[in-house]
Amino acid sequence: MLAQQSLINELEDAISCGSVDRRLDTLRRVCDLFETGASMYSDEQVELFDDVIGRLADSIEARARIELSNRLAPIANAPLKVVKNLAADDMIEVAGPMLAQCARLDDEDLIGSARGKGQGHLLAISQRASLSEAVTDVLVTRGDREVVHSVARNGGARFSDAGYGVLVERSAGDDALAQHVGIRADIPRRHFVNLLAKASDTVQRKLVAANPQAADHIRHVVADIEGKLKAAQARDYTAAGARVEALRRAGKLGESEVHSFAKSENFEETAVALSLLSGLPIEAVEQALLDERPDMVLILAKAMGYSWATAKLVLLLRTDGRGAAQHDLDLALQSFDRLQVSTAQRAVRFYQTRQGASHAAAG
Repeated sequence: MLAQQSLINELEDAISCGSVDRRLDTLRRVCDLFETGASMYSDEQVELFDDVIGRLADSIEARARIELSNRLAPIANAPLKVVKNLAADDMIEVAGPMLAQCARLDDEDLIGSARGKGQGHLLAISQRASLSEAVTDVLVTRGDREVVHSVARNGGARFSDAGYGVLVERSAGDDALAQHVGIRADIPRRHFVNLLAKASDTVQRKLVAANPQAADHIRHVVADIEGKLKAAQARDYTAAGARVEALRRAGKLGESEVHSFAKSENFEETAVALSLLSGLPIEAVEQALLDERPDMVLILAKAMGYSWATAKLVLLLRTDGRGAAQHDLDLALQSFDRLQVSTAQRAVRFYQTRQGASHAAAG
C-alpha cells in the first residue's frame, strides 16, 4: 500500500513537468503495480489505473506503446479505455497484441477495426481464441488471402451461412484454403457440397483421407454435382435474354420485374434479370438458383435492396414448383434479416472481381 501511495504521489509531477523518460519510468512502475494485483482489484480500482495509465500513455513514443500493449493484452481485466485506445492505433505493432488477445474488446470494437484498418489488423483479429459470426463476416469479405486462411484455420471462429458461402467461393482455385474449409467440423453439408463442386481432385482425395467415413458420401455428392451441371448446360437463355434486355434498355427492369418473373416461375427470365442487375455472369446466377441452399440468392437480394417477398419467390423458384418447408423458409428469413446490406454488397463485389480476373486469365 505504501508503494502504491508513493507512486500515486509521483504521478502528477511526472505528468505535469516530467521528462519523457520520467513519464515512461512512472508508467512502467504503474504497470508493474497493476500486473502484480490485477486479479484482486475492484472495478473502481481498475478504473483508477485506467485513468493513470491513460494519462501517462498520451505522449509516449511508439516503442513504449508497443511495450504497453504487449503487457496489458493478456490481462483479463485490463483498463478498458487504455485497451480500446491501443487497439485502435494505426500501427499494427501497437494494436496487434490487443486485437489478437485482449478479452476486453467486444464485437463492436473488432468490427470497427476490421472495417477501417489494414490487413495486418484483420490478421491479428483472425487469430483470436474465439470469433463471432458478425466479426468473421467482415474478415472473409474484406481480408486478403493470408487473413482468410488464418480465420479458416481458427477452430474458435464461427461462420454465418453467408460467411461460409464467401469462404467456399474464395476456395475455388486455392487448394490450401479449400482443405482448411473442408475439414472444419462445423461446415454445413450444403457448403461442403459447394466446396466439392469447386475443389480439385487433390483436395477431394485429401478430404477423404482426413475422414475415410465420408468417402462414399463425397463420391455421391460429386456425382450429384455433375448431374446438376449437365442439366444447367441444357438451358437456353437466348429468348429470355432478348426479352429482359429490351426491358433494361427501356428503363423498366428492377425488383418488380424480378418479382413478377419469379412469381410466374420463369426461371430463365429471372436468372437473366438478376445477372444484368447484379453485374454477375449468368453462370454464377444460375449456380445460385440451382444451389440447394439459399445463401447466394439471399446475398444477391440483400445487396440489391430487395424485399423478403421478392427473395422468397426467387428461393421458391429453385424448388421447381415443389415448394419449400416452412422451417427452411423461416431459417432463410432469419438469415436475410441478419445479413447486413454492406456485407452482402462486399460479397457481390468480391464475386464480380473474381469473375473479372477469371475472364482476364482465360483471355
